[in-house]
Amino acid sequence: MANQLRVGIVGAHRGSSYMAPFGAIAETEVTAFCDINEATLESVAERFEVSQRFTDYEAMLDAVDLVVLATPENLHVPQSIAALEAGKHVISEVTAAVNLEECYDLVRAVRKSSAKYTMAENTCYSKANVLIRNMVESGMFGDVYFGEGEYLHNVKSLHHDAGGNPTWRYYWQVGINRCNYATHSLGPVLQWFGGRVASVCCLGTGVNTDPEHAMEDTVMMLCKTDCGGLIKIRIDMLSNRPANSYFSLQGTEGCYEGSRGLGAAPKLWLSEFGISEQWRPLSQFEDCLPERWKNPPAESENAGDLGEYFKVRDFVDSILTDTTPPIDVYTTMDFTVPGLVSEQSIANGGEPIEVPNFREIE
Repeated sequence: MANQLRVGIVGAHRGSSYMAPFGAIAETEVTAFCDINEATLESVAERFEVSQRFTDYEAMLDAVDLVVLATPENLHVPQSIAALEAGKHVISEVTAAVNLEECYDLVRAVRKSSAKYTMAENTCYSKANVLIRNMVESGMFGDVYFGEGEYLHNVKSLHHDAGGNPTWRYYWQVGINRCNYATHSLGPVLQWFGGRVASVCCLGTGVNTDPEHAMEDTVMMLCKTDCGGLIKIRIDMLSNRPANSYFSLQGTEGCYEGSRGLGAAPKLWLSEFGISEQWRPLSQFEDCLPERWKNPPAESENAGDLGEYFKVRDFVDSILTDTTPPIDVYTTMDFTVPGLVSEQSIANGGEPIEVPNFREIE
């Protein structure tokens, strides 16, 4: 197809998951991979028959229109800014930034650039979370006032490479004591509420299982939204346990609880059922999904996971129509910054810390 957007993926191994959705979208073609590990680069590029291969990021920018940053999180902002200054669109993996200074730099770079930016928060595109959001927006939950998000994933095995050397995760995921990597949990819940987080309080359990790292085993962040709601976020990437992600929502007319594993079904209660009515499986409410989920476009049949497809499709459409991406740089800050400023709260015994609104910065 003429005039396709040329896509370059940085971080070949992790970024290869984007091949299916981009391959299904007629307006895009993955034309380049970039990785500093030449063996990984060659292996992945050969598998997907991508001919342009780079170990130099700046060199790759000259050859593409859109970059996917599937790189260590401390590289996301410098690589995003380099692409934006070159007029290249950016999809950045989570988290968007590792400190507040980077956040200011990123927002200003997006404002100056002619290109689009998005953070690929895929949990906002999971089927269950999309369903709950649509039901909330339809008024079925009434006024929502409490929500939860939990991300529990023991990744200690990824903190060192095969030679015993610390990886980027050692320094940036668990090397700082804060509610790091919170976007997977906060993003969907904050979308249900609307608005943004105005302040956070954060406490931890102490270091119990892995004294090598600064981050406490479980970190709990309470978020007060600008509309008065309360969101509880739990992050744990160190405790010895199986992985699980969990969400819940409470409104004046209904409540939702996700699965905690072992075959438990996500469940829902709405006031219209009557007070005496018990929980119902969330699966009974799939008619409340957005129309495009019930009748997805034909191209999505070869795109892999439907949520991953819509995540990419939405961003491509924002480029083609010159509209604001659903997760733009300000929404990205809404998801990212609470976790960053929680570092100050946890260091001060849970003191409430104001979350800056990046829509207001100069």
